Amino acid sequence: MFKRFALVVAAALFAVTGLAMAQGPIKIGISLPLTGMFSQPGGAAQKGYQVWAKIVNDNGGLLGRQVQLVIKDDASDQNTIVSDYNRLITQDKVDLVLGTFSSLLNLPASAVAEKYHMLYVEPAGGAPKMFDRGFQYLFFAQQATANHQGDQFVKWVLSLPADQRPKTAAYPTQDDPFTKPVIEGIRTQLEAAGIKTVYQTTYPPDTSNFDTIASAIKNSGAELVAEGAVFQDGVSIIRSFQKLGYSPKVLFETSAPSESEQFSSGIGMANTEGIFYAVSWNSQLPTTMNKQFVDTYQQMFGAGQIPAEDAADAFATAQVMQKAVEAVGSLDQAKLKDWLHANSVDTILGNLSWDKTGAPQSAFLLAQWQKGKAEIVLPRDVATSPTITYPKPGWQ
Repeated sequence: MFKRFALVVAAALFAVTGLAMAQGPIKIGISLPLTGMFSQPGGAAQKGYQVWAKIVNDNGGLLGRQVQLVIKDDASDQNTIVSDYNRLITQDKVDLVLGTFSSLLNLPASAVAEKYHMLYVEPAGGAPKMFDRGFQYLFFAQQATANHQGDQFVKWVLSLPADQRPKTAAYPTQDDPFTKPVIEGIRTQLEAAGIKTVYQTTYPPDTSNFDTIASAIKNSGAELVAEGAVFQDGVSIIRSFQKLGYSPKVLFETSAPSESEQFSSGIGMANTEGIFYAVSWNSQLPTTMNKQFVDTYQQMFGAGQIPAEDAADAFATAQVMQKAVEAVGSLDQAKLKDWLHANSVDTILGNLSWDKTGAPQSAFLLAQWQKGKAEIVLPRDVATSPTITYPKPGWQ
């Protein structure tokens, strides 16, 4: 009797395994800016997705099937990314899609996914206008939207004694749907607290020479500079500041400082000291799978390599999708989006949850470069450094 039961169970398991093999891999379509102006973060996001795929496949796959990433290069172009996601869905017949880098690219890409009723979890697209379109399948896998990214920074500035607080501020920002709301959120709050705006400008994404902007900021006498920088613009304006011998007491940039090794090599490690940025992740956070993510990343891309934040955000994005698929037990897109609207997910960024528009409901971390390392300084309960460097040291 027992032998017959064992044979029945073995046959059932074989049938399930055979069905999974017959179905082939789960194809996941992604278009990323692997070339063009967003190639730095786009390449980092690709690595994050690849680390997730390796971990999942090494542990038996998703729904018992291996996952296969189908990645296209959109060349940082909005028209190309629309074509890419249309092709991924209608021609490549992918089972799932994941998002790209930047609000600029996610705005049109998510519209394609919504048209086909495909779940669209995205790693880097927090512009408020992402979430005012009534989309049902869109979810942003970071802690908050762009207009709240600088809240912890503002909180710190306003906590300074009145006689130590900066009195004047400058706000340059790239013309980007993510960076502009970040800087606007900071400026609005600091102005309301009495910090005078002495300079503000919006520059085109292809700006390469920042000498004129840097000179105007220096002449304004701004003690605090908050820049909406994607990557190269953040490096370039600091180089211009260095040439002019101008160093503000406080320097905050959006995404640029999170590109750890590239940022430090771009401006010189000694010159990173004291620079603030809002961040979603840190390699030392005791969050779900964080150690496994860092360890696997280093196995794949080099011992001692610390992943960029954009790699971590992509990994968390895939974690969100994976949790929904496992909870629902199928690839039914409507059930996946309904589950995410009703539940939260533990990720390497922490616990994430969403409102009815797909906007996240948590708060970013405030990071600062200290002694050649990116440290979390606020909130205190997850801080990796007990101190905050202020004022920022001069350039070396």
